[in-house]
Amino acid sequence: MLEPIKENWRILLLVAVVLGASVALFSGAFAPEQASSENATEAQGITNLQYGLDLAGGTRVRAPLSGYTATDVAFDGDTAGTVAEAVAAELDNASTRNVGAVPDESAVEVTEPSVTESQFRAAMDAAGYEYADIRSGVTQQTRDETMNVIQGKINEAGLSGGSVQQIQSATGEYFILVEVPGEDRQDVVSLLEERGTVQIDIAYPDGNDTGVDEGVLIQDDFEEIGTATQNDQGTGAYVPVTVRNTAPEGEQSPAYAFQDRVAQRGFPDEYQTQGDRCLYNAETGELNSDEEGEAPNPCLLLVVDGEVVNSFGMDSGLAGDMGSGSWAETGRFRLTTGEFSEAQRISLNLRAGALPADLDIDGGGTSSYISASQGENFRTYSLIIGVLSVLAVAGMVFLRYRDPRVALPMIVTALAEVYALLGFAALLGYPLELAVIAGFIAVVGTGVDDLVIIADEVMSEGEVNSRKVFRSRFRRAFWVIGAAAATTVIAMSPLMVLSLGDLSGFAIFTILGVLVGVLITRPAYGDILRRLLTVR
Repeated sequence: MLEPIKENWRILLLVAVVLGASVALFSGAFAPEQASSENATEAQGITNLQYGLDLAGGTRVRAPLSGYTATDVAFDGDTAGTVAEAVAAELDNASTRNVGAVPDESAVEVTEPSVTESQFRAAMDAAGYEYADIRSGVTQQTRDETMNVIQGKINEAGLSGGSVQQIQSATGEYFILVEVPGEDRQDVVSLLEERGTVQIDIAYPDGNDTGVDEGVLIQDDFEEIGTATQNDQGTGAYVPVTVRNTAPEGEQSPAYAFQDRVAQRGFPDEYQTQGDRCLYNAETGELNSDEEGEAPNPCLLLVVDGEVVNSFGMDSGLAGDMGSGSWAETGRFRLTTGEFSEAQRISLNLRAGALPADLDIDGGGTSSYISASQGENFRTYSLIIGVLSVLAVAGMVFLRYRDPRVALPMIVTALAEVYALLGFAALLGYPLELAVIAGFIAVVGTGVDDLVIIADEVMSEGEVNSRKVFRSRFRRAFWVIGAAAATTVIAMSPLMVLSLGDLSGFAIFTILGVLVGVLITRPAYGDILRRLLTVR
């Protein structure tokens, strides 16, 4: 009973791979996760295949990050923080959060868009740190952080299938490539152009003027961020948050620091009797007196990307807890807004974080939009081209051999190879692009070419009746195929590992196809031929 299995294990392996590909393509266990947001795209038909931008429609944005980097910097034993502070002190239009020092890359960068190259060079010289040169762009660390933040924004916004990657141009310049299927250009660009900074300021009466305590709470101070919620009256929305009440030894936690600052500005005393009245004019940046001429109350200001999006007071219960010092034990309160969409934006920015550098979409970037109908046309045309390529190959094979025993297994194994690759794509959740489809067509061509080599070598010296003779000829053919496969893998490997956008997908599936062919389909085809052409 074991003898047939031993003799035909390569064919059985091919059958197992095809069955596994079927499970990956059609089983609900491998279905792509769909975001619950209303912006989530629909499931892609009856299969688990995911389609990229070319085949599903959507927006592609390619842009560099704004900034300059000093390379080969001599830190002279100073810490990264010390170097960043020293350089930032020499810049009039940038703070320490816009200057980064990366010892691992021996680099110092500035990400403030208003800083020019000459200003940064002068700051580096004034700070006294030796460096090799100033180049446009940011460090690899900042690019990695930016990609993580953008991916977080895409995920939090429920934009299913969105991807972020780093690519490099022929001139060596780095770009961030963002692709979001099913979304129009304006929505994607608006999401990316938001720097994503959220903070709480306190506006308070300062004599006849208005004083502002900036950044009494920043993004890192929040421990938990809830989802945007409409209030009971339906007239506004809020985001429930929890402020951290822990801190390193010797430091005050953000919750207790915020509680002390609120008490210092008079919230508890005023608000326990006067309610949550807040009369802040965002246009003038001033606190207004009420109709009776009473002194204005302090207000909490919700600031997103440097713009005050809402101002609100504090209800008596929260003010009382702050006054008694008990609020900081839990650190919970609500960031209120007038619009639900604004609350969603705040929740998204708090969860995803702030971009460490701006995407220069207008200056050095490009963006494109493919409509859903155009993507559907691409899918249809890709299918037609795939079918035509298979029919063309099948026709040439039949014309060459005129023997169904040779030609039919050749076509079947070639199609099984493509089917297996589709299964891999579904299993990995890799989105199909036009470049990937081109890789599939290339696999069909190279695969059939290898099978032709096997058939020609096996049949070149007349009829094959002995299995021993068959194996000898098959081994000679397989050496040729193996050498060709190794050449293809070596040639495609740079395209796979380099940041070259769509070419990576083409290279990945071409290499996968070659490996599947050499390890599975070519040996299986050899076993099929052996069974059909030999009798002993």
